[in-house]
Amino acid sequence: MRHDIQPNEQAFSTKEVAEEVGIATPTVRKYGQILERNGYEFLKDGDRRIFVQSDILALIALRDTDKPLDDTAKNLVQQQKERLEGSGGTGVALSDTSYDKLPQDPNQLKELLLFVANELAAAREMNVQLKNDMTQLKTNVAQLQQDHHVISSSIGNSAQRTNSKIERFIEQQNTQYESLLEQERERSELLQKEIQKMREEQKNEWNSQNDFNKRLEEEIQKRKWGWLTAIFRK
Repeated sequence: MRHDIQPNEQAFSTKEVAEEVGIATPTVRKYGQILERNGYEFLKDGDRRIFVQSDILALIALRDTDKPLDDTAKNLVQQQKERLEGSGGTGVALSDTSYDKLPQDPNQLKELLLFVANELAAAREMNVQLKNDMTQLKTNVAQLQQDHHVISSSIGNSAQRTNSKIERFIEQQNTQYESLLEQERERSELLQKEIQKMREEQKNEWNSQNDFNKRLEEEIQKRKWGWLTAIFRK
């Protein structure tokens, strides 16, 4: 087990390490898995890794290496073993299964308990924050769904109103066209009647003129023969 953790040493979450190292959170988890696969030890809170400054340096080494990640991880594991062997029992000893390795120094025990309390408080705070974030996310999703419904309804109503206006306009245009067509038909019929009337009047006038010409011609003939007759009588 690790016993290189110093009293009051600051601990970091995965998200904080990602911001500190300048890599994505999934990349932090990936590097952690590579290190553990090669024998590296992390402090754990259940399944969650707790990072200290030496762990951050190991992640930076993986980030900046030009070698295969597993080769670099093996070197980091070896450095950790040497560091743990060199530190001996002078640090804070931690054990998951027994209490006989806990620090006997009350100050060290107090520091360890304070560290654990801070981690639990941080975990609780993170859980509360996650819960609040989920609640806010649900609220935002519900609001977005409502907005989408409102927008869709508004678009549908607007389209329906537009279609109604277009239909009314087309109907008005058709009505106006039919009215104009009917007026034009009436004018055409009236004009044809006027033309027919003028033709009949012209025909009657020609017939009257012909009758007049015939009577005039007959009268002239009568007078002509009467005049000749009168001459012969003399």
